[in-house]
Amino acid sequence: MQRCQQDALEWLEFDLLKECPRVQHAVFLRCGGFSEGSFASLNTGFFVGDNPHHVESNFKRLEKHFKGIIPDWKRYVFGRGCHKTALAHVNNHSPQEYVHYDGLITRTPCITLIMEHADCQIALIYDPIHHVAATIHSGWRGSVANIYEKAIKTMHMNYGSNPADLLVCISPSLGPDKAEFINYQTELPASFWPFQLRPYYFDFWAISEEQLKQAGILPQHIEVARLCTHTHSQDFFSYRRDHTTGRHASCITLIS
Repeated sequence: MQRCQQDALEWLEFDLLKECPRVQHAVFLRCGGFSEGSFASLNTGFFVGDNPHHVESNFKRLEKHFKGIIPDWKRYVFGRGCHKTALAHVNNHSPQEYVHYDGLITRTPCITLIMEHADCQIALIYDPIHHVAATIHSGWRGSVANIYEKAIKTMHMNYGSNPADLLVCISPSLGPDKAEFINYQTELPASFWPFQLRPYYFDFWAISEEQLKQAGILPQHIEVARLCTHTHSQDFFSYRRDHTTGRHASCITLIS
């Protein structure tokens, strides 16, 4: 991954997607916004206890950023995940927010797809052949339900995407040293148990890689950030670490 900065904003970009000229993407870090206290400073979550005027100002800053770097940029659409597997198909007529959707998919250029997260994974998926993009939210419940497999199958059925062509990049998220599941025998399927690195601690980065490969994604088309949101408090919000905290914006946009 590469770290980028413009004005007050800082974000991460994946090497796999930077090689694609027809897509823009970013995993925004927590700095550069207007929120204060536990939500400092680029919080994009409206329903986590932050001042809504601060969140609105944060989105306006992102909007200004998108307009500056994406030709003919139209608007953003964001999802408010609920740890299930509903996926929305986004186009010019879509609402600005999809409530209770854990994934957004589009082939409409110049609309930025945003999913919010703190510890959960966000997968940015791009089909360079059919020019289709998706952003998928997956916490441990999403991993158990295998939302990545559902998203890949949905892209194949609705847009003709071949899994072997897809590029999949997974955001910073809760790392193996912090992913404790004391009740794993009732919460996690037995197929996850070999990914237990020490008692009660699981490597969900490796679980996601395995799920993606089982769904037909080529190993060389997978990039996992391997940055733990819990550990790096200066850059990332973490629900497990702080409980009262903000949400990151991970974004992807098709270019005309």
